Amino acid sequence: MQKSLLAVLVAAGIGTTASAQKPTATAPKSYSAAGKQVQVYTTADNSQLRLSATDKLSFKEVGQPLETQPTVFVDPTHTFQTLVGIGAALTDASAETFAKLPKAQQQEFLQAYFSPSQGIGYTLGRTNINSCDFSSDTYTYVQDGDKELKTFSLKHDEKYKMPFIKQATAAAGGKLTLYVSPWSPPAWMKDTKNMLQGGKLLPEFRQSWADYYVKFIKAYEKAGIPVWGLTVQNEPMAKQKWESCIFTAEEERDFVKGFLGPTLKKGGLSDKKLIGWDHNRDLAFQRAATLFDDPEASKYFWGLGYHWYETWTGSGMQFDNLRRVHETYPDKHLVFTEGCVENFKFDNVQDWKLGERYGNSMINDFNAGTVAWTDWNILLDETGGPNHVGNFCYAPVIGDTRSGKLIYTNAYYYIGHFSKFVRPGARRIATASSRDVLQTTAFLNPDGKVAVVVMNQTDKEQPFQLWLKGQAAQATSRPHSIMTMVVN
Repeated sequence: MQKSLLAVLVAAGIGTTASAQKPTATAPKSYSAAGKQVQVYTTADNSQLRLSATDKLSFKEVGQPLETQPTVFVDPTHTFQTLVGIGAALTDASAETFAKLPKAQQQEFLQAYFSPSQGIGYTLGRTNINSCDFSSDTYTYVQDGDKELKTFSLKHDEKYKMPFIKQATAAAGGKLTLYVSPWSPPAWMKDTKNMLQGGKLLPEFRQSWADYYVKFIKAYEKAGIPVWGLTVQNEPMAKQKWESCIFTAEEERDFVKGFLGPTLKKGGLSDKKLIGWDHNRDLAFQRAATLFDDPEASKYFWGLGYHWYETWTGSGMQFDNLRRVHETYPDKHLVFTEGCVENFKFDNVQDWKLGERYGNSMINDFNAGTVAWTDWNILLDETGGPNHVGNFCYAPVIGDTRSGKLIYTNAYYYIGHFSKFVRPGARRIATASSRDVLQTTAFLNPDGKVAVVVMNQTDKEQPFQLWLKGQAAQATSRPHSIMTMVVN
């Protein structure tokens, strides 16, 4: 990307479209699009369009659509889940890459991601407890064998990660909904005596490990970083070459019921949102059933987190599993806690499929009932790292530490079509498409604006009408594009 992102966004005329965080949107008893305007923003392959203001449309009264008229139907009077936020993980790798950038690019990065007016308005963040694969080293916050956690110290995080999170929070207007996740307990708490390669938490350290979460959250908050929630364990069914720890569904249930839940409550942290599973969609229903069918465990859980990597088995993304969880446990909240495109190659950072994977996932995840959506690393360097086990991946923005420049992949813009125009407190509303070419989801924002996202992954242009309660506006979806249509 040659000119700065801010120049592109300002030139596109989208500097003032996003509203600040507001209360939850209220469903109108009736809705009319008569006299309303539609501002269209587009990102499209084989063009210069990147979150660009492309069209202003008007509604006119129409009758019953014909089957030969491609249509996206939207009904704001039927509302579903409330959006918590959209954002990404602020890992050690992201923080270290950020620290290596020139000051001007650091400020550009912060505005590009966190400003609702000059950027794409992220409001959600995740960070790691102890090291993860996207750390430069393996570390914990206590000395070996310290069961009472008397040596607990955040000295490691104070160098890069905590200052990074604080700057991101400031750029987001002083509020960032942050949750935290462990990849592994300290090695001495595990049966393998190794933070890497799976292993299990030893029963005699379950209380110490539960105390560890409380120590971490309180220490972060004392340092001026509020914590909104936590997950029990990152990817609890994966033996990875990096930091990992195995919990069966029953083991996670019993750890939360007997140790983590009561310890959070005793520590005055029962208001923190506790999220189970934090792994792929494939086993999500079985995990939800085990955690939530037990009343003593279920009372501690706010929701279920999931990732998109079930594709490693050869499967497609299993959105129906999310729908099963949502319809079976409607009082629990679905959170997309991680996703990225793996196997980084610098020559492919402009591959259009990067963004389309995000768009496809976000539309289907929201339509399945998801309330919060978290990308993986918010920033990585030109190697797809740093990463201490060679698991190099893509991020929407690459910080080239050789040149000091930021490279924006199209994934950044695809995510922005949601995060910039669908704000915390927005309610998902009913939407349906009469053509499978047009994937769509829609939200009613707290300020009353309707945001409709339409994505086309095909090689063909697709004219269609946006139809709301008998009023329609004519539009066109470009090949390999995503558009956000804001009805004002």
